[in-house]
Amino acid sequence: MSAEATSPAAPSFTSRVYGSLLGGALGDSLGYAVEFDSIAAIRAHYGSEGLTSFGQLDGDSHFSDDTQMTLYTVDGLVEALEWANDGVAADETACLWLAYLRWLATQDAEVSSAAPVPQPRWIDAQDVLRHRRAPGNACLSGLASGEMGTVARPVNPDSKGCGTVMRSAPFGLIPHISPDAVYKLSSDAASLTHGHPSARLSAAAFSLLIHNIVAGRSIREAAQEALAYIEGAATQAPELRERLQVALQLSLQPARLDPEELITTLGEGWVAEEALAVALYAVLSTTDADPAEHFRRAIAVAINHSGDSDSTGSIAGNILGAYYGEECLPTDWLAALEAPDVIRGMADRLIAVTAG
Repeated sequence: MSAEATSPAAPSFTSRVYGSLLGGALGDSLGYAVEFDSIAAIRAHYGSEGLTSFGQLDGDSHFSDDTQMTLYTVDGLVEALEWANDGVAADETACLWLAYLRWLATQDAEVSSAAPVPQPRWIDAQDVLRHRRAPGNACLSGLASGEMGTVARPVNPDSKGCGTVMRSAPFGLIPHISPDAVYKLSSDAASLTHGHPSARLSAAAFSLLIHNIVAGRSIREAAQEALAYIEGAATQAPELRERLQVALQLSLQPARLDPEELITTLGEGWVAEEALAVALYAVLSTTDADPAEHFRRAIAVAINHSGDSDSTGSIAGNILGAYYGEECLPTDWLAALEAPDVIRGMADRLIAVTAG
């Protein structure tokens, strides 16, 4: 049975926003505990099933740069929407660039003197976000250059790391905008740090997937529509189309891939299209009548492999949280989550400028 066969009652927009942001942070946090471990090391430490709950962790849990940058994506969008709601036109990509520069300032990274110095906002005062949690090199270097990368004039032109995908769920959470707008926002924002077409198009595909879910599509339908939307542009990055098609096909098979087969077939998730494909497979190859149990099972598949476990876990959590809303978030996992008040605080700000 596929994930969408559960047909839950449609959650509210507010619940979808909370669910996606908190769900992403949960997947990120559990995956971050094993991000640089092989599957052999994961099994040796946590048992044959791997890491499947926060109760197995030796100490407190922490989310990574994935959640940090997702929240800063929210803040950049919120600032642009605040200007718009006041009747002032704002450059959305510039607002996102300034938000990412403020994130960079939390990472003890050297920045070019050519970079602007943004005015601080509420998010910047949250101490929990001022930790360096294995940020991606392209995100750091692209922002530290002081140049505002664009599609036509990209920074890191050869980089297609997953740093674009893992931060892009919020673009799909903005209501009442067109797929064209979601595509442009997410792909332009990806170009701020990564120049390879696959990095840009994978971010757009993920944002469109979330957008389609919020519009009421099943997860599989949402993914298929996102893939169809980018079909023309995907000639620039055929590996994205190939990985997503394989993930969709394999998720229909009754036998689930083991972790070794997963990374051999779909990749380790360090690059953009692989991270999205692994997360999508994890979500669609697992199911349960209980949304929280589906969430647990999907995150277990998404993080237990020899790859970029926090990013694949984060993306899977974003997807299921957007689909089910808060209903799917395990209460014991939420109790172990770092700084849920900060995540909810950013969700509240997005809801306030979009839904009132």
